[in-house]
Amino acid sequence: MDKALEQFLAIAEAGSFLAAAETLAVSQPALSYSMRKLEQSLSVVLFERTSRGVRLTEAGETLFENAMIMRRLYGNALDKIERQRVRAEHGISIGSGYSSWDLFLKDIVLEQFRAHPHAPIHVSLGSALRCMAQLLAGDISLFIGNQIPGFAHANAVEFLPMGMSQDGYYVREGHPLLGAPRTLAEIFAWPSVVAVPSESRLDKLQAQDAETLPELPQGSFGHAFTSNSLAVCLDFLHAADAVLTHSVLLEPYLERQRVVKVDLAAGERERAWPLGIYVVAEALNDPKVAEMAALISDRLRALDLPPVPGPQAPR
Repeated sequence: MDKALEQFLAIAEAGSFLAAAETLAVSQPALSYSMRKLEQSLSVVLFERTSRGVRLTEAGETLFENAMIMRRLYGNALDKIERQRVRAEHGISIGSGYSSWDLFLKDIVLEQFRAHPHAPIHVSLGSALRCMAQLLAGDISLFIGNQIPGFAHANAVEFLPMGMSQDGYYVREGHPLLGAPRTLAEIFAWPSVVAVPSESRLDKLQAQDAETLPELPQGSFGHAFTSNSLAVCLDFLHAADAVLTHSVLLEPYLERQRVVKVDLAAGERERAWPLGIYVVAEALNDPKVAEMAALISDRLRALDLPPVPGPQAPR
């Protein structure tokens, strides 16, 4: 807002040049000079001197009323601009499994950082259950993961399915299972390793009869090792003759870790899960969240995943 008008309003509100000068931290002669210039530009007298200070003339009252409106409009404009700035620069928190991070989320995060270097990005890697707990607590805005079987709070969030993610079975280099296609019975005759959290606080997120670990064929060795850390699971896998169950989407990353996918025998089918985006529905009204969901959706569709069967087909 114009400096002379701000000074005019300060004098009118204080009723004194001296009091206004103290409020504005300027000298009284400088303030008087500024008001004379303003009066000259308008060709009117704005103040009348009284024994107690100054009061507004009729022209001064008119200017005061309109200058107050201008001050409010200017303040509102500044507030709106600040909200726009904060909205453009506020950060976003994303949850993800290891597969999505390695496949495409890492690239999206780097692209967003280059486009908005002052908008912080937080990524939380973990299982779908752990990410769901963070989503419900408001710690993350959305997450990419498999649909949670028996999820007990389906009405609280929205799942946007993008395709089917298949399980694969992985072993260390040189494992006896390598070299020929194997049946599931042969694979699960070996100790099973799964990267899942073992936290009782997450149990309430699923119905009591929901499957929390992959179901193994009858006669299997059983689940020998679980951890919420994929890195820890890989350490175990390298040191033991065991089998890791994980998404086939992570195969390129696992190959770099010297972990190899076991070929399945003809007629054996890898289990598949709907993969998509979990988000609190209202959060999609946030442009940042909506933009990130759209970017992730584009990358997931580019993976050409098998379609989700039935009514859950991607939108």
